[in-house]
Amino acid sequence: MKIVVLDGYCLNPGDNSWSGVESFGDFVTYDKTADSEVVERARGADILLTNKTNITEEMMNKLPNLKFISVLATGHNIVDGTAARSRDIPVSHVPVYGTPTVAQNTFALLLELCNQVGYHSGEVIKKGRWARSEHWCFWDTPLVELAGKTMGIIGFGRIGQAVGRIAKAFDMNVIAADIYQESPPDYEFSWRKIDEIFTEADAVSLHCFLTRENEGMVNKTVLSRMKKTAYLINNSRGQLINGPDLAEALNNGVLAGAALDVVAVEPIKPDNPLLKAKNIIITPHNAWGTLEARKRLMDTTVENITAFVDGTPINVVN
Repeated sequence: MKIVVLDGYCLNPGDNSWSGVESFGDFVTYDKTADSEVVERARGADILLTNKTNITEEMMNKLPNLKFISVLATGHNIVDGTAARSRDIPVSHVPVYGTPTVAQNTFALLLELCNQVGYHSGEVIKKGRWARSEHWCFWDTPLVELAGKTMGIIGFGRIGQAVGRIAKAFDMNVIAADIYQESPPDYEFSWRKIDEIFTEADAVSLHCFLTRENEGMVNKTVLSRMKKTAYLINNSRGQLINGPDLAEALNNGVLAGAALDVVAVEPIKPDNPLLKAKNIIITPHNAWGTLEARKRLMDTTVENITAFVDGTPINVVN
């Protein structure tokens, strides 16, 4: 059995062994793979592992040996699941691995927006402003207390609910929107429509899958409903937000700030207008990247392959 990993670097840059996957047979891993290289590198593979490398119907047509695809992530829109299903190729993903890590990062971003710790530390250490100050303290930006504020969460699955639990620990009110409402958490919160979230919340955090229906849902119209003191956080998918609309809203003071770990095209392009927007924090899609989370992702990938080999695929999304 031949297994090919198309883009394994981010999962294992050297600290997260492939040994569990290697044990299944002939194993090849590439740090990254361009779309134009997929067919050649995947030729003869029974199993393909991909994180962000596209696997299209056209590619599958040229890979007659392909029997199983395992996505090294929760989001799986990079694989044409319909085309795979028509060829009896199950596509599995890793549904649960980054919940505590991503929830933690959400508040790292929110707290940076509220307290501007990195900025003020730079003013002290790099610019020496405190040493020259006539006063015993200073701040250049508003310092915001979270207690009593409202956290709006769009996508109230495992990660969204974990974010809500942390928000409650900060004594915030929690409101949430989700198309599925069958498994509410064990703490106090209120359901809202998405439009109501943007109108009412002091901080809006996105934690939903990307679909055709919600692509670009955060646009000029939606942003105009936000409080001028509100923050937007996205640890989900960059395509949920219309980037130029958000940049314009930030530059015009429509909202107080935004923190993004994802953008529509990654790596970010030098001409992305968000890079020049006011009051924005952008991190390089690393909210998921703790070693603890990556080990869980690797372990579940081994479980996915084991289940497929045993004839009972798990975590199938197509």
